[in-house]
Amino acid sequence: MATDLDEPLSDSDKMRIVTDFILHAPPGEFREVVNDVRQLLNNDQLLKEQASSVFAQYSKDQLTAVTIESTQNQTLITEFNEFGSNRYYDPRSRLSFKFDHLREEASDYETWTPDSNSEPWRSALDQLWSKYCADHYHNGVSAVFGLSQSGQISLTACIEDHQFQPKNYWNGRWRSVWSITFSGLGRVEVKGTIKVQVHYYEDGNVQLVSCKDIKKLIDISSETQMAEAIVELVEEAEREYQTAISDNYQTMSDTTFKALRRPLPVTRSKIDWNKIMSYRIGNELKQH
Repeated sequence: MATDLDEPLSDSDKMRIVTDFILHAPPGEFREVVNDVRQLLNNDQLLKEQASSVFAQYSKDQLTAVTIESTQNQTLITEFNEFGSNRYYDPRSRLSFKFDHLREEASDYETWTPDSNSEPWRSALDQLWSKYCADHYHNGVSAVFGLSQSGQISLTACIEDHQFQPKNYWNGRWRSVWSITFSGLGRVEVKGTIKVQVHYYEDGNVQLVSCKDIKKLIDISSETQMAEAIVELVEEAEREYQTAISDNYQTMSDTTFKALRRPLPVTRSKIDWNKIMSYRIGNELKQH
């Protein structure tokens, strides 16, 4: 009698697995993962028909940076500046564009008009936000998006920074998103999410994935004051988070990672961990 394990996977099951692989692709390795799952799926038509939305979701989740050709300004692909049908807008250049999520290229530019109610607030924050990003992130790209609805103004400030070092077998990305919604002056809550993802794959496969949600209160009295308060808050919060990540990594190096090592490997001889690179562990294991 046939069992579930004997039955072939349906197209929906295959796409569910492929989607999971793609959405969890490490930073800087999206195309490599797509090429790999393409070989595994062996059905380009199915991939083309059903994976386009997954590609878009990955771009937005990763805050993918894109260059606006006419200004050479960079903006970010996010859920906050999305029109639909793979169109996005850049508030600095006041242009909208179509984005190819596989090639990571913009095209088909059109003029875009900002929301008049939120723009003074957005512009004031963007001026200080871009300076903060340039001062603290070597390859950082920032963007601030604004909208107003039912008398409320919403601002979302994003930063993406990455280092892709495939020749050295590691890639990493920093993402932070900060949002505020208010209807007038006074005390308002700022919400932030910081994400760090690093993939190291020389003679192994290790990923660091970290995420932290933050909520803080600020007082608003003007556009400039609000921008200064948000940047000051974010600078302190991100500094604390970076310090905590570094301290935790050092603690894990001194304790957790060492605890994972077997006192006696299959050779029954102790390993000198200070000279680990001189061992050919793979070959030794094959002999036993």
